Formats: sequence, structure tokens, C-alpha cells
Amino acid sequence: MAMNERQLRQRVEEVRAGARSRRAFLSEMMALGLSAPFVTQMLAHSGVAMAATAAKYVPTKAGGGGTLKLLWWQGPTLLNPHFAVGTKDQDGSRIFYEPLAGWDPDGNLMPILAAEIPSVEAGTVDKDLAWVVWKLKPGVKWHDGTPLTADDCVFNWQYASDPATAATTIGTYKDIKVSKVDDLTIKIEFQKATPFWADAFVSVRGMLLPKHLFEQYKGANSREAPANLAPVGTGPYQFVDFKPADVVRGKLNPNYHMPNRPYFDTIEMKGGGDAVSAARAVLQTGEYDFAWNMQVEDELLKRLEEGGKGHVSIFASGNIEHIQLNNTDPSKEIDGERSSTKTKHPFLADPAVRQALNLLVDKASVEKFIYGRTGKATANFINNPEQFVAKDTSYSFDAAKAIDALDKGGWKPGADGIREKDGVKLKIVFQTSINAPRQKTQEIVKQACQKAGIDIEIKAVPSSVYFSSDVGNPDTYTKFYTDLQMYTVSMTQPDPGDFMRQFLSSEIASKDNKWQGRNITRWQNADYDTLYHASEHETDPVKRAAMFVQMNDMVLKDIVVIPVVYRPSVAAVSTKLHVLLSGWDSYIGDLHNWYADA
Repeated sequence: MAMNERQLRQRVEEVRAGARSRRAFLSEMMALGLSAPFVTQMLAHSGVAMAATAAKYVPTKAGGGGTLKLLWWQGPTLLNPHFAVGTKDQDGSRIFYEPLAGWDPDGNLMPILAAEIPSVEAGTVDKDLAWVVWKLKPGVKWHDGTPLTADDCVFNWQYASDPATAATTIGTYKDIKVSKVDDLTIKIEFQKATPFWADAFVSVRGMLLPKHLFEQYKGANSREAPANLAPVGTGPYQFVDFKPADVVRGKLNPNYHMPNRPYFDTIEMKGGGDAVSAARAVLQTGEYDFAWNMQVEDELLKRLEEGGKGHVSIFASGNIEHIQLNNTDPSKEIDGERSSTKTKHPFLADPAVRQALNLLVDKASVEKFIYGRTGKATANFINNPEQFVAKDTSYSFDAAKAIDALDKGGWKPGADGIREKDGVKLKIVFQTSINAPRQKTQEIVKQACQKAGIDIEIKAVPSSVYFSSDVGNPDTYTKFYTDLQMYTVSMTQPDPGDFMRQFLSSEIASKDNKWQGRNITRWQNADYDTLYHASEHETDPVKRAAMFVQMNDMVLKDIVVIPVVYRPSVAAVSTKLHVLLSGWDSYIGDLHNWYADA
């Protein structure tokens, strides 16, 4: 059944008035093709308080659970969430640091350090969406015994918004004002109406650092803070030991602010290795309790599950495995910087080459022969929530059309069969992390490109290097010193606002920001920037959704990236372990509620 805007608004009003249940409304909207997270946000925009999923927790006292053993085959390289350039660093930090709130699987906000979730109904969200008030939970202490106060929140805003700090979270904090109302209350003011007010201090971009340990390291000397490698947070576990890219260890926090938690006495997050060995260690041998990001061929996962020690958990998210095209020249160095925006790529700047590459990625084969349940071929960069997904996009794998595009663009085969134009050959370096599905995807692309006269050199970088936060490392994906590269980017909120920030001109990764900017492709488009900033303050959820569909189309039209497969989140979980996993938060966002059968 179709439903127009008037009917939709009427249904929302019925929920707000109590004449229709949230559950009935959710079921009706999902039947219309809207995702649960978007429906939740639509209700929140209309003043209906969120109703978070309550994780079932059985233990009646803290401790007694022994050691929780986790496997992150891309090991964390630092433990400061404001410097995290990938989920591995966010997750490693999340053991110790906490945000005011996180997201449950349905896109509801769950209070963590907050006493309650703000709402229009409670008077803590402005009806015109110009400000929000957060109340902190009383009695929370940092691991060293210092009380958590509103001053810590204000400091985190100052810390992350300072360009000299070079925080990866600067986009979340730079355009807001945070003030202290009292010791346990803060007020966030926006420059304009802001429909997605639950960004700052929420989820992976909202983990709080203690002011008393980081204050002297705000700004230019932010990388010198000892706590970058030895965190003091408010989380369920206290820091014990950290060996970058290898292992993180913690122990039970005896003063944790949630009753009877945590269940485990100690925690170990082991890094390194590969996804296959991680899957085997949980599903087949039972050596570990949980493994993150199972980027493993689905056929192999099914065989490993037969071991009976664990199961594969697949849950909705906004993750997209994609190929990025460099808009700059990775071979030229200007002012000590390669891939500088002062350069233009010698052949990827040509629309004919970009069009050909887009036609030479056999996404259907990647889905069928590699990912199976764990990856769906897609033409879109935004694939979830449903309301933000473009419906008129499509993809095709067509070598003949690719060859025709190159011919028309003046790229002719040379004596060696490699196409060239004006002395420039189509010789491409294509990098990604070492991981079997990614190397197989590289081979699929390479074979297709060879038939079209494009030479592909495959480069596979160890995950610990590729996703490193080390600004001196030349092989990180943020440096992008190759022509093409591939990895997965995650949407860590049930809203694409933060997700699509990665294409803003102001977010370009560069030497000046220690390559912490989130625009890795170095693409610049003034119309995109204008549209994105308009979306930040559009209060009508229907109009705002249309803006993100348009942004998605702009990125695809210019072939800034080539989407390969939409990847739901996938984890390997021991049969004894009880977890609540959300695709809109850290894998361990609900870590305080994890427990195991005896």
C-alpha cells in the first residue's frame, strides 16, 4: 500500500498521542520498505521518545566470568578514539572509554554515561532543533577515582574541535558550542536547526577522554599524551597492557557505574593474523570467544560453523566495500606531500578512464563466488537505512562498453597491448589490505582490466600497516599513494550525515591535518559541499532523505568511488557467549552487558 506524506505524518501523530503503538507503527513502516533505524529517527524528529532495546543480563554480581578473549585480526595501533582512523582503533578504545549514549540494533539511543536520553517531550531537545541538553549520570568515576563531570564534556569538545589537535572527529565537534549548565549537565548549541542532534558525545565518535589527563596535551602536542597508549576511562574494564597491533589487556573495573557488571574478570583483545584464522579460532577450535569483522568467503564460514564451537552472527549495518579512485597524482611530491591537491591525476582525471573502470568491476561474481550471505553487489554508496537509498541506480559489468569508452577517449593500445594517450600509459597500482576476499576481488578486477588494455599492479599491504594511525607510515590508506585502493567504510550511526562527510572538500586528508581528514579520494565539488551543509539543518526528514540520495548520485556520477558489495556486519561468536550486536555502533558498544554460560 502506498502512503503519501499527509498520511505518514498522521500516523506519526497517532504514535505521539498514544493512539498507535510504536511496534504497530514500526511494522507498518517496514512493510512500506522503510528500515527500523530510519523509522526510529523519524519518530525522534517528531518528538516521540526513543525506546531502546534492553539487553538481557542474567548475572547477579560482577566478576566470576574469567577471561573474555576477543580476536581483532586488524589490531589496534593506538587507544585514543579521537585519533582512530579505523574501527580497530575505535573498538580498542571502546574497552576503556564510553560515550554518553550508543545505538541499539534498531537505531534507538541507549544511555551509557547519560542519565537519560534527551527528547522534545522532556524539554531537553529544542522543538526547533537549535540545542540539546544532556544530563550526566551521577556518581561516575574515571578509573583513577576522579569524578566525571560536565567539565570533561566541554573539554572533549574543545580538544576535538581544535584544528591543531588533528582529531579525526573534528567534523562532529567544530560547528557546535558546548557549555556547562551545572556539574552534571551540558548544553550543545547548533549554528542552525540540526535534525540529527545525536552526533556529538554519542557512539564511536563520542567516547570521552578525562580532562585532567589530556588538558595539557590539547592542540599541537596532542600526540605526546601518555594516555594515548595507556587509557584511563569510565568503562567496564581498566587498562592493564597494550602492545600496538598485537594485544590489549584490561581487568574488571570494581567501581563501574552499572550494577553487577562487568561479568568477566579480565579481557584480552588479540590483534593480527587474518580473518580466516580468527574465524577458525572461534567457530572450530573454541580458543577464542569472539572474532570481529569476518571478511571470509561464505562457503568457508559455513564449513567452520560445523565445528560446533560457535556461530556466525550477521546483522544489518551500512558498511560498503568499495574501490576509491585517486583524484591526485600519487607519484608527484609537492612540499613534502604526495597525492597533494595541488596535483591532478595523470589519467584518472579523464572521465573516459573512470567510466571504463566502473564497467570492469564484476560485482555479481564478487558476491556469488566470494561473499555469499556476507556481501550483496550494489550500485550505491549509501545502502542503509532504506529511506536514504537511491532507487534508480544500477550497475553493469561490460568489457565491450569499457573498451568503447577508452577508444572514444583516445586511449589506444600500444605495442605492448597497454593503452596509452599523449605518452601516458594506463598502468595502475591497486592496493588493499592482506585478506583473501580482497585479493580475490583484486584478481577479478585485474583480469577484466587486462582484456581492456589496462595494466593492473596488485599491492597487498598488511592490515596493521594499511590501517595504521602512524602519520609517518607511507602505506596507510589515508596517505593513498597509489591509483586505486579498496576497503570497507562503516556507517556507525543510523543516519548518513556523518557517513557522507567523507566527501566534503573541507575533510581532505593532507599533510596539514596529519592525514586525519576523512576525504581520502581528495575529490572536490562545491555543489556537493553546499548540498551537504544544507542537509545538516533540514528539519523535514523526507526532504533531508532526498538530499542524501542526491549526494549519493553525485558521488556515483563522477565515479569518485566504485561500490562493490554492501556488507552487513559479521562476527564469530562462541556458543556460550551472550552478546547484543548493533550495526550502528562499535562491535563492543554493549560490552558491559556481555556474559557467558558457565
